[in-house]
Amino acid sequence: MVTAIFPAAGKGKRMQAGMNKVLVELEGVPILVRTLARFSRCQAVDRLVVVVAAHEVEFVTDMLTGADREYGLKPWLVTAGGSERQYSVRNGIQAVQGAADDDIILVHDAARPLVSEKTILETIRVAEAKGAAIAAVPAKNTIKLCNAAGEVVETPDRSRLWEVQTPQGFRRDILVRANQQAMAESFLGTDDASLVERLGQKVFIVESDYRNIKLTTPEDMVIAKAFLAAEEENE
Repeated sequence: MVTAIFPAAGKGKRMQAGMNKVLVELEGVPILVRTLARFSRCQAVDRLVVVVAAHEVEFVTDMLTGADREYGLKPWLVTAGGSERQYSVRNGIQAVQGAADDDIILVHDAARPLVSEKTILETIRVAEAKGAAIAAVPAKNTIKLCNAAGEVVETPDRSRLWEVQTPQGFRRDILVRANQQAMAESFLGTDDASLVERLGQKVFIVESDYRNIKLTTPEDMVIAKAFLAAEEENE
């Protein structure tokens, strides 16, 4: 069983939309709906869990009920998130009843509506085989490490650097243990893989593509529209 969890409880201030950014429409369709539709077209995905702010649960439930008829979404549920993304993912895990330890859980940014089916499938495959997998792309730019004074102290070898995306996929028992340990130690990670890494669990890269962008600012919307137009031309 493969469950995809979509943390979407953020305020999205950088989008400057005055609302949760995943509810903003991208070419006439809410970003969240576009993202769920992508995963619903993937045969390997069994169910979807959307995690939003408590006051948005009813609204998002109504929205997805309508979208379900048009887009044929996989079985889904909406649950309330926490004060941090990490806590929202934990709530999403807990919302799924009857899950087995060897189930695969995908965690995907709800604001990444352009993820390819190839990336989803490969993340699932590697997570099943290795226990933990993350989508990523090779870094394009030179990265500098600086100290607190802004002085460059190191230039890492770019050939070894990857820009991490989502989905991130894990065997359920691994992700549950990682969250339990993080909670016990009051550790707040930058992504789910960082929690898993602290267990000593190896995490493997799945090469994604640069179209799988996270829509964070108004400029990102411009890029996403261009990618969508290119997709439509190639269909």
